[in-house]
Amino acid sequence: MAVEFTLNDEQRLIQKMTRDFVNENITPDIVRQWEHDGDHPHSIYEKMAAQGLLGAPFPTEYGGGGLDAVSYAILTEELAKGCSSLRTSISVHGSLAGSTIKGFASPEQKKRWLPSMAAGTKLGAWALTEPGSGSDAAGMSTTAKLEGDHYVLNGTKSWISNGGIADYLIVYAKTNPALKHKGISCFMVEKGTKGFDCVGVETKNKLGLRSSPTATLAFTDCRIPKENLIGKEGDGWKNAMHVLNHGRLSVAAGGVGIAQAAYESSLKYAAERQAFGRSIGHYQLVQAMLADMDVQIAAGRLLVWNAARVKEAHERGEATRDEWTLAVSRAKLFVAEMSLKVCEDAIQVHGANGYTDAYPVERYWRDAKILGIYEGTNQIQRLIIGRLITGLRE
Repeated sequence: MAVEFTLNDEQRLIQKMTRDFVNENITPDIVRQWEHDGDHPHSIYEKMAAQGLLGAPFPTEYGGGGLDAVSYAILTEELAKGCSSLRTSISVHGSLAGSTIKGFASPEQKKRWLPSMAAGTKLGAWALTEPGSGSDAAGMSTTAKLEGDHYVLNGTKSWISNGGIADYLIVYAKTNPALKHKGISCFMVEKGTKGFDCVGVETKNKLGLRSSPTATLAFTDCRIPKENLIGKEGDGWKNAMHVLNHGRLSVAAGGVGIAQAAYESSLKYAAERQAFGRSIGHYQLVQAMLADMDVQIAAGRLLVWNAARVKEAHERGEATRDEWTLAVSRAKLFVAEMSLKVCEDAIQVHGANGYTDAYPVERYWRDAKILGIYEGTNQIQRLIIGRLITGLRE
């Protein structure tokens, strides 16, 4: 399948629009304050909604921007250059929660939930992980039992981005525990539902993503209308694995953004910092580190764009689900490891100054570390890739 890597005029416009928004509203000093506060002010979401950034990936028929996958990857990269915590919140809203509704909800459900999400008046979250089941997501213990016209949810979800601030939460629970992963179903739980509580939020005590509120959610005899079942009973696991491809593409694009920010900071510092009578950018070992950064970022960006184009081909019926999964896992694995290395080298270029929060490179490194953990660890990506390239599956 031929892949074209040049950007069209619309994609370049989206890149410039997002970059200008970030440069004006998401500066290092602003992000430093957000990290201190452990959250983003509501005003930044309002500004992003007004710019169409929150609704960018949603279908135009529901008021969204209808962006193609490459355009959304570009937008995501630019957001992550400014703040990976905010990028995480936006990706969860659009790539996980939004993609679940768009892909598997009924027409009536889409009309109920998508317009307000596209407008940015309602924020989404996606709750799969539990205290005892991370990579082994199918080992979840949260249950949903049908009683009359309602499902009754009981259980706990952990490490849920947007969990404490979202209006709409996509929640996975077992409707038939005996069937293991085939007994998992997907539900919409709306903020304020009786029996649903946010019982803990991780912010400033995390290594990175300190302004992204990561919540622990409790469901205690939480009754939701049976009309809030998304898809069919037992289809939750299959649907979640599909949606994770969307999320992993956003993570990979965001990782490129973090690395690009670290690289640009290093270029600037190397030109300004003086040692032995001239800027350190004159020295070959520093140039070698900058060259490696440049090459690795370029490779990661092309993997992301390729995965985005394979996603589009899959949606047109021109690529298989396995081809899309392989392209996404390659991109996420490579970028997760590349971004961390680029940020580590950026700290090295900055020397002792890079070890302080006077420069943003220490934050970039902290934020890059999570890329190889959430939405499928590096080890899980290697398992996925290995099974797909060998054709040997359990």
